[in-house]
Amino acid sequence: MLDRMEKRILVIEDQRDIAELIAMHLRDLGHRVDCVHDGASGYDAARSGRYDLVVLDIMLPVRDGLDVVRALRMEKVTTPVLMLTARSTELDRVLGLELGADDYLTKPFSIPELQARVKAMLRRVDMHAPAAADSGAERIEIGDLVIDCSSREVRLRGVPIALTAKEFDLLVHFARHPGRAFTRMQLLDAVWGTTFEGYEHTVNTHINRLRAKIEADPANPRHVLTVRGVGYRFMDPR
Repeated sequence: MLDRMEKRILVIEDQRDIAELIAMHLRDLGHRVDCVHDGASGYDAARSGRYDLVVLDIMLPVRDGLDVVRALRMEKVTTPVLMLTARSTELDRVLGLELGADDYLTKPFSIPELQARVKAMLRRVDMHAPAAADSGAERIEIGDLVIDCSSREVRLRGVPIALTAKEFDLLVHFARHPGRAFTRMQLLDAVWGTTFEGYEHTVNTHINRLRAKIEADPANPRHVLTVRGVGYRFMDPR
């Protein structure tokens, strides 16, 4: 029987020496680690649901890491993803977050930093597991907007609305706290699982996409409102 602190981690990294180095140091933390070396195999393994965390390189053969994380989130696979990238441009890092990665490390990185990020992400998984179970059957209705947390489906005036995983999580977070104003950093922490200093515009992008899908007039939103000088808040139906 597994120790209750032991987690299963999938490392998707085409450079075998780096993959084994990462695996060795994550095993030092007491976790089970599997390695695969191309994006197609990594995608198949990650979508199996066997893992508590995925460490995913961007530059992969067959299928790159950005495509893998995009496909996982489209299939509503919510396993946390720590993305590794040798790319240093801001655009690549932000794109990974917007597609559904939960955190990232830029190569070269230190082993203590890798271990610290993994520990933090797994702690958050443990903290949110009971809350997720309790709220699994939750159904939120706000006017003509219906959010089913069990099926992760949203309907607007009875019509299904296709949201990405992060768009859905952002909407649920807002809907559970109507009328409360959040800064961009608070939303990053609550929805993405940590703070990415300097990447608050990731929230802006998701807000714009969410408004385009749930607002009759995205330029004059009724649900997701801008609070000048602060951030955003969800309408209070009272």
